[in-house]
Amino acid sequence: MGWGWGWEGGAFCAGGLAPGWNLLVQGHGDSGEDRSFEIHFLSETGDIAFHVKPRFSSTTMVGSAFQGSRWGLAELSSIFPLAPGEPFEIEVSSDAEHFHVYAWEHKVLQSPHRQRPLGTITRVCELAKRGLSWGDQGY
Repeated sequence: MGWGWGWEGGAFCAGGLAPGWNLLVQGHGDSGEDRSFEIHFLSETGDIAFHVKPRFSSTTMVGSAFQGSRWGLAELSSIFPLAPGEPFEIEVSSDAEHFHVYAWEHKVLQSPHRQRPLGTITRVCELAKRGLSWGDQGY
């Protein structure tokens, strides 16, 4: 099973996530003041099982979860190979224990799964101003 396009501009996976999948997001960073975007992996209940946000202003990558109406502890990384106004490529993958985030093939973040089982994570969406595209790299 792979990702399909959802009606809200994101992607969905009817069988949910499983160890070994990955998702590629490609885009062009905005050179203006508001350069941020977020990638949300959503559970069947609507919680954000995993949230990824590059912060261009502080050159950090953030990973977290929003469950039970509150944000969990954020994972922060100062490995940040992205630049404002430049194209970028971010890949998010998973094994049995963690989400892994790569930017231009550099590992920038690892975050433990906070949503179990993984199969309950069925959607992914991005919140951005413009310039992102989804690339399905398979399951």
